[in-house]
Amino acid sequence: MKKIINHPDHVVTEMLEGMALAHPEVVYFKEAEVIARKEKSHKVGLVSGGGSGHEPSHAGYVGKGILDAAVAGNVFASPSPDRVLKGIQEANSGKGVLLIIKNYSGDIMNFQMAQELAEMEGIEVDHVVVKDDVAVPDSTYSTGRRGIAGTVFVHKVAGAKAETGASLQEVKQVAEKTIANIRSMGMAMSSCVLPGVGTPSFTLGADEIEIGMGIHGEPGIEKSPVLPAKEIAKKLVEPILNDFEKMSGEVAVMVNGLGSTPLMELYILFREVTELLKQHDISVYRAYVGNFMTALEMSGASLTLLNLDQELKALIDAPCQTPAMKG
Repeated sequence: MKKIINHPDHVVTEMLEGMALAHPEVVYFKEAEVIARKEKSHKVGLVSGGGSGHEPSHAGYVGKGILDAAVAGNVFASPSPDRVLKGIQEANSGKGVLLIIKNYSGDIMNFQMAQELAEMEGIEVDHVVVKDDVAVPDSTYSTGRRGIAGTVFVHKVAGAKAETGASLQEVKQVAEKTIANIRSMGMAMSSCVLPGVGTPSFTLGADEIEIGMGIHGEPGIEKSPVLPAKEIAKKLVEPILNDFEKMSGEVAVMVNGLGSTPLMELYILFREVTELLKQHDISVYRAYVGNFMTALEMSGASLTLLNLDQELKALIDAPCQTPAMKG
């Protein structure tokens, strides 16, 4: 195992310490592995989080216009309820807190437990659950579809809405609207190595890729020989479009690298996605190409489409200032 680390047990703490040193606009709470905005806001607070190893998610989106706090679990493991509670406390300005949860059983259980603990302290808390991965039907897991990179769009839209002074219920409504309008699909070309394990979490042949692979190495829907970018784009775009009941004609597109895929390849994939969308009379309103929700050093990419209306376009366009997203 070749990694730039000191000790497998310390990777989360040392990563977050490094982030806080690099970005003095955030503050790090070591006892709870929480990154929060240093400058308190006077609005609905937004909290997200989950297992580490998906950087820049989630701490990279803490800042003006997006999240108020992010809670880190161990690598690929949900944060405990006491950690989430600390995130809620730091995000709370008295106007309520919305939790944005990816659809995994551990995350749902621990975030909801933290919500109950916060409510016992008199903090108004609500939550939404993101499940954008079309690779698996809702019936596959006990919780349904997995939450993957589309979660970043929910962070962005809900964060922008909260900055307008909207109520907790209004922020939740636009977050749910975003969730209803996002679809994602991923593919992997190689595995990743968890620091505490030291061996690949799964194996693919030298000439093999997996379509529909999850961000923790969960099984996909099809193993395939290596394909040209044009064919990979089809295998990602078509299931997403087929899953939408109605398209507006304008989308935000995220081509997300899983950790070790060069930008060269991500832009080639984006080119092919754009061409396919044109064939369906769908235009790209805003494009995001890069690493937004990774899986350590997994090689591969995911595609997310956000079906837009005027409200969502305005919120996507709203300014933000975070370590991983600025504009």
